[in-house]
Amino acid sequence: MTKIIVLFNLKDGVKAEDYELWAQTTDLPTVNALASVDKFEVFRTNGLLGGGDAPYQYVETIDVPDMDALGPDISSETMQKVAAEFQQFADNPLFMISHSIATP
Repeated sequence: MTKIIVLFNLKDGVKAEDYELWAQTTDLPTVNALASVDKFEVFRTNGLLGGGDAPYQYVETIDVPDMDALGPDISSETMQKVAAEFQQFADNPLFMISHSIATP
């Protein structure tokens, strides 16, 4: 299983309430409906353990059992529209591909 982890801050001038409403009504249901995605979640950070501000305001996790199947899904017209909308909110998001080191 591949887990894509996305770290990002909102662009200057973007209100958290606007982004979160869009995430709840558009991004989360659309991505979670993709056949190639097992689970997609968005988290707002609250700070660092021990104190201080987190370096990123939001973290997304996307569980993808088959990366080959993801390509066609994210190439769809619907996902291209969602991705373009996301880019209006997110300031230089980092998309990291990861795998668990735990043994099955």
